[in-house]
Amino acid sequence: MAQHDTDPAPAPLGAAEHQALDREAEELSVAVMAASRFFVAISARALATTADSLTLPQLRALVVLDSCGPVKLVVLAATLGVNPSTALRMVGRLEALDLVDRRTNPVNRREVVLSLTAGGHDLVTRVLAHRRAEIRRLVQRLPAEERATLVPALRALTAAAGEMAVEAYDNARAVRGIVDDPLDPASPTDPRPAPDGGARARGRR
Repeated sequence: MAQHDTDPAPAPLGAAEHQALDREAEELSVAVMAASRFFVAISARALATTADSLTLPQLRALVVLDSCGPVKLVVLAATLGVNPSTALRMVGRLEALDLVDRRTNPVNRREVVLSLTAGGHDLVTRVLAHRRAEIRRLVQRLPAEERATLVPALRALTAAAGEMAVEAYDNARAVRGIVDDPLDPASPTDPRPAPDGGARARGRR
């Protein structure tokens, strides 16, 4: 018989342990929510300093395109967690500000492919630099022993959440990797390897 079939089940938690866990969860929830509000405020201040006409959701769309683009409209919508019509309206406003370039996919003319303009990339760079500088100033005020425990704690929290926050970005990058450049008609659209061992990719160079 397998060892795991004979291992005793973990003892159920008593009432006192349940109460202790509830208190810890509540304290952690309050702390995380406070930190979340603070970081949203940092992003808002960075945006107000560099591009006060934009909203935070629009900034997030620009950051996704900066990290993952060029991508299809449906990929951007999925990454942002919104429906394609909402993403399309957002992109329309960003395109009017000359921050996003929207083109028809030459491989599939029913699809829209998005990328940042030079101005969009410059804006994202400036906003993120402003945000990093403010976070750096905050961290520098912490005692060394607290700084040493902060990163492991944040990484543990992210791991416990199943890395949900980065999963959508990874999916977008994977899609871009399959398509290579969606605006290049010679770019492969099939995620399977080429029968000749990759000659399609080599032939484009």
